[in-house]
Amino acid sequence: MALNTNKNLKLYYSIKEVAQMFNVSESLLRYWETEFPQIKPKTLNNKVRQYTDKDIEQIRVIYNLVKVRGFKLAAARKMLSENKRGADKSADVLSSLIYVRDELKAMKKQLDGLV
Repeated sequence: MALNTNKNLKLYYSIKEVAQMFNVSESLLRYWETEFPQIKPKTLNNKVRQYTDKDIEQIRVIYNLVKVRGFKLAAARKMLSENKRGADKSADVLSSLIYVRDELKAMKKQLDGLV
């Protein structure tokens, strides 16, 4: 049996870690939990939230709809309930485009240095 030595493999993330991932406040994440039933972190007896990768993926989609695309909360809820797959796909496409944009900017900077 092989031992997985990947130190980045985590089962649970704290609310502070998740808030830092998205550059939002912890209170905003707690508020989104009340507004979006898709976000259901595990809570311990002392109300400490533990987010799984699935929770973080849901937050990523909601973040994309609300913060990036500017949807109101009601519209984002409607989009998630009616077209969950489309919202996921849209978030994936946006992430890919941002990555490509950043790579192109880096390439342009290198080319500018050659001239």
